[in-house]
Amino acid sequence: MPCDFLALAQPGVQQLSPYVPGKPVDELARELDLDPAGIVKLASNENPLGPSPKALLAIQAALPELARYPDGNGFELKRRLAERYGVELAQVTLGNGSNDILELVARAYLAPGLNAVFSAHAFAVYPIATQAVGAQSKVVPAKDWGHDLDAMLAAIDEHTRVVFIANPNNPTGTWFDTAALERFLARVPERVLVVLDEAYIEYATGGELPDGVRYLAQYSNLLVSRTFSKAYGLAALRVGYALSSATIADVLNRVRQPFNVNSLAQAAACAALDDLDYLQRSRALNDAGMAQLEAGFAELGLGWIPSKGNFIAVDCGRDAGPINQALLRAGVIVRPVAGYGMPTFLRVTIGTEAENRRFLQALREALGQ
Repeated sequence: MPCDFLALAQPGVQQLSPYVPGKPVDELARELDLDPAGIVKLASNENPLGPSPKALLAIQAALPELARYPDGNGFELKRRLAERYGVELAQVTLGNGSNDILELVARAYLAPGLNAVFSAHAFAVYPIATQAVGAQSKVVPAKDWGHDLDAMLAAIDEHTRVVFIANPNNPTGTWFDTAALERFLARVPERVLVVLDEAYIEYATGGELPDGVRYLAQYSNLLVSRTFSKAYGLAALRVGYALSSATIADVLNRVRQPFNVNSLAQAAACAALDDLDYLQRSRALNDAGMAQLEAGFAELGLGWIPSKGNFIAVDCGRDAGPINQALLRAGVIVRPVAGYGMPTFLRVTIGTEAENRRFLQALREALGQ
């Protein structure tokens, strides 16, 4: 009999399912014999503008140095981030996407006998990172599809070391305001690390969402996680970062893999960070697309969850699985979220005007309207 290596894995790992990413265009084309050029992908919350032209130029300039290892400390990118957000260089940690930051937190602060608190319908990496190191996931029921911050506070016990909160939340798009965040931070025990996941914060304008960076000086147990994968259009390069106290950053750097952010990613992120016009165009396209999809859902008689991200969760009113399959056959890729406890919903990335129109037409046909 061969050895059962699943049984030898940590109990928390045995209970996990692998993370399922959005279906790639080429995979759907192979499966259904479709022309890749005719497929619309609205499944992975990618920026439909593509990368910043300044980022592309920075990548080209960095290409001759591919034989060299990247700067393992990421000095220039960390310097730019520290300058942008008014923090010290020692407060910045770079990650291979913001997912890497979540994994670093779990490796540094969680272990068997400890737990992390997070909401239902929250990012799938929270339980993966937590249970992979043998810690317990304490999942708090959501309130109106969003974080019930009071219930999350009540779930904290003597074994809690980390609380993951996302604003806006993925996949629901829900958010909490400044007053709610301030009440929460003031009541969390100082020994509990609060990870404020702000992967989509750049899509907010004005005072729509609280800026977690403003609270770093006041709360030494706060870590703010962000990414260049969404509004900055660099998803393929995998570059994220954390802002925290220098002590927390030092701890994370003790478990961070060497050279976890490659040279092209560092160069592109520096350039993208300075391209404010591109960021503004990304926001404007997202706002227009969100309004377009909401109007389309209303016309189809469907409900949806209001969102502050670059995606929206639409309620199909019945099992969304067959509807998703019909969309795939029509060459439109969106994200089913039954695995998040939302079996009647599809999460749809905001695309270009033409992509959104194509999706809405395919959805109408899939619904039999």
